[in-house]
Amino acid sequence: MFLATSLAFFLVLFLLASIVTAIAYLAFLKMKADESDAARSDITLAKTTDASRGNESEGNEELGFKIEPSLLLQNGRLSSITFWDALLARFDFGEILQSRLDQADLRWSVGRITSMMLLVGVVVLAVLMRIAPWWAAIVGGAAAAMAPYGYVLHRRTKRFLKFRENFPDALDSLARALRAGYPLSAGMEMIANETAPPVSGEIRRTSGEANLGRGWPHALENLGKRVPLLEINLFIAAVQLHARTGGKLSEVMSGLAENMRESNALQGEVRALAAYGKLTGLILTILPVGIAIMMLMVSPGYMQVLYNDPMGKNLIAIAIGCLILAHFEIRKIVDIQV
Repeated sequence: MFLATSLAFFLVLFLLASIVTAIAYLAFLKMKADESDAARSDITLAKTTDASRGNESEGNEELGFKIEPSLLLQNGRLSSITFWDALLARFDFGEILQSRLDQADLRWSVGRITSMMLLVGVVVLAVLMRIAPWWAAIVGGAAAAMAPYGYVLHRRTKRFLKFRENFPDALDSLARALRAGYPLSAGMEMIANETAPPVSGEIRRTSGEANLGRGWPHALENLGKRVPLLEINLFIAAVQLHARTGGKLSEVMSGLAENMRESNALQGEVRALAAYGKLTGLILTILPVGIAIMMLMVSPGYMQVLYNDPMGKNLIAIAIGCLILAHFEIRKIVDIQV
């Protein structure tokens, strides 16, 4: 058994080293290719600019508008490594993961987060192969591989909570600007400069998209995708309805802000009541582990019998898995959605 686990451990280390070496080599090739592509692009751009500079003014005057370079171009690559980018492009979860990263306001690429997941999973699998049954090591490695994605979801949830708290104040500022006679575009720019992040960043991005040629319908649609909250959907629906039918948008914004504050207060009360259940679940999860550590300190031989027996290791792994599942199940039960 010891020989098999040792061979598996060294095999995993060899695979990990091979993956890291391959990624580093591909990154080096990608850097060289980008440098050569940038040099060729500079030469082509210079020739194209010189050729079209003479005809630009006449063509734009005939068409009746002026063509400006777009400031909204974005890099659609999922990874800076060509091989990894081509591999991720074959699966749908790359786009989903990219949207989660944007919603969490993390400037990471999909390639980086997937590489982190792979690295953490392989390292934890290699460690657990020496101290746990093989099936528990696989489950633990898979769970550890999801830890970076869990961090992204945690950042996303915290950002949405902060956005929900600050958004009513932004709507009040927008309502006051509309009453003062400002148009919607000027009011959006004003609240982008006055409100706190993350509301200011999203409003500034939306205003920039609308003012740089994409239009307010498309900009508001992108805002709803970046911040998929009920409050944002209500705001977008109110603005679009006002654009079709007219009316006093300032009063609508004030009413939305008041309703959002009442909803936030109700959700705060629910979270306060659910905190007791979450604390109970945490105590019930830690208590068996604390008792096992205490027994190991008081009577080491009593616990060594369970650990040295092959069936005992399986029972320990099953118990730990049940504790983790029970903890998340309790949190799901007490997580009341309003």
